Amino acid sequence: MKKLLTPLCTAITFLFGGCSDGNLEYYRGTEPKASVKEYFDGKIQAWGVVQDWRGRVTRRFDVDMIGRWEGDKGVLEEEFRYYDGEKQRRVWNIVKLPNGTYEGRASDILDKATGAENGSAIHWEYVMDVPVGDTSYRLTFDDRMWLMNDGVLINRSYLKKFGFTVAELTIFMKKIPQ
Repeated sequence: MKKLLTPLCTAITFLFGGCSDGNLEYYRGTEPKASVKEYFDGKIQAWGVVQDWRGRVTRRFDVDMIGRWEGDKGVLEEEFRYYDGEKQRRVWNIVKLPNGTYEGRASDILDKATGAENGSAIHWEYVMDVPVGDTSYRLTFDDRMWLMNDGVLINRSYLKKFGFTVAELTIFMKKIPQ
């Protein structure tokens, strides 16, 4: 029985925990160092795609962002332009908490987003009602961001329903020098 349980436990650990980079501690000491307050202060251009659960690109978009911070409070304005002609605007109000984590709120985010940073990585989690056609789906967003050289930030978002990834979002951001 013991011979059977060891491989089974190893497989379960791999399937449910071993594949995830959910622990920001993994990125401690990596460079360049990511800072929500520093990166999302000023102008940013971005380009992204949404992929369905099969990996097919279902939407493409461009985004112009501008962030402003006063102390530990920031506002990030996002202007989305989808390639199908739709436009969308989102305004985030972000607060850096005393423990170093972040909270963010926007009109289409349920409750609040929570965020943290470590080394070159940033992680955000939140729930959003995503409109699709005549209906909407309540999805959990698991945003993973990594700061690269030259002001580039890569964002991979896993959109989940009942714990299963139903879509993925990839955004490449470029900070505009001021």
